[in-house]
Amino acid sequence: MTDNASGWMSTAIRLEPIQPVDLRTDRPQSARMYDFLLGGKTNFPVDRAVAEQALAAYPGLRTVTRMNRAFMRIAVEFLARQGMDQFLDIGTGIPTAPNVHEIAQGIRPDARIVYTDNDPIVLAHARALLTGTTADGRVDYIEADLRQPEQILGHTCLSGPQPALDLDRPVALQLVSVLHFVPDQDEPYALVRELLKPLASGSYLVLSHATADSNPEQVNRGADTYRAAGVRFQTRTRAEVAAFADGLDLLAPGVATPTAWWPGFAGDAELPYAEDPAVDDAYLLIARKP
Repeated sequence: MTDNASGWMSTAIRLEPIQPVDLRTDRPQSARMYDFLLGGKTNFPVDRAVAEQALAAYPGLRTVTRMNRAFMRIAVEFLARQGMDQFLDIGTGIPTAPNVHEIAQGIRPDARIVYTDNDPIVLAHARALLTGTTADGRVDYIEADLRQPEQILGHTCLSGPQPALDLDRPVALQLVSVLHFVPDQDEPYALVRELLKPLASGSYLVLSHATADSNPEQVNRGADTYRAAGVRFQTRTRAEVAAFADGLDLLAPGVATPTAWWPGFAGDAELPYAEDPAVDDAYLLIARKP
């Protein structure tokens, strides 16, 4: 169907019927808190209250949140310009323009994107907003948890008769600002290995992760605020973040903080809030599967 005056054909998201669910608006949720920190409006009083408490404990939280969003944008743009036309974005969060499909399809009109999240509010917004922008591309959504890789990989979007992504060709697996919500007891390294295992040679891992390496006092206070509110959160060291890319070929400058990573990789793109030391409270990496 044609959905705008320019005549572009929109590729609808293929979604299974949704059942009534409890949105749990009385509990803070990381995706809604992230939305609030980005200046969005899809959040509730409890999300805002906990986020404000975290900001009081760690004033740099909004800076590092917005840096993560900027990293996602330039990583997708870089990979799309390298010819990547398949993206699996896990931990999508509430849509915030520009979204992955808007960036990728702006460069590769045939790009296919599968978003994955387990929050019902994210799903509702996906239905309304995450629609394909080109005639040749495709956008789909999987309702699943990162901790259930078998559910993601076994979904019809990836393994059905007409899958959205062809796993026999390279795929960009995106885990941006999500793994710090997976504590060690949930075996995050095993989860990432399982997600990477079926991906073809030439696939990429795009990852950002919170760290307390350079600012332990404030970052840990902020993390404690999340945990006290029931939101699991675990910072990791550079070596711990690097372990997610074991067996992969890191693109320069490797596992690095944003101020080290940006100039060598991001070209003319400016590092947001570069004057705030908190911008370095994360590690970034892009790695290729041999």
